[in-house]
Amino acid sequence: MGGFHVGGGEIQRGCERIHIAKGTLVMKILAIEHEVPSAVTEGFQQYAKDEARKVWELVQAGVVRESYFRADRGEAVLVLECQSVGEAREILSTLPFVQNKLISFELIPLIAYSGFERLFAKE
Repeated sequence: MGGFHVGGGEIQRGCERIHIAKGTLVMKILAIEHEVPSAVTEGFQQYAKDEARKVWELVQAGVVRESYFRADRGEAVLVLECQSVGEAREILSTLPFVQNKLISFELIPLIAYSGFERLFAKE
């Protein structure tokens, strides 16, 4: 599985501070939100501020690197940097919308595009 190495430092994950060693392998993971069919609008309204606060904490921790809404419907698309899909799933499970069974995420591990190598291959 592809990834990239980080320079090291500390990040906040939940209630604990985690030290990331220099050279740790990190993956980019695309997280596509899916609304749970039984979710009701009131549930989203009830937890919206808490959800925004938690996503902001994950941005500040360097875990959520990009966040978007889909243009065709009101569902989020996040780009995370984690050591594994399992870690991404665990982190996303701390979101209030996930905890209250309003949304779930489809997780897609990403690797760098290697097609450019063809431009420099000896023929």
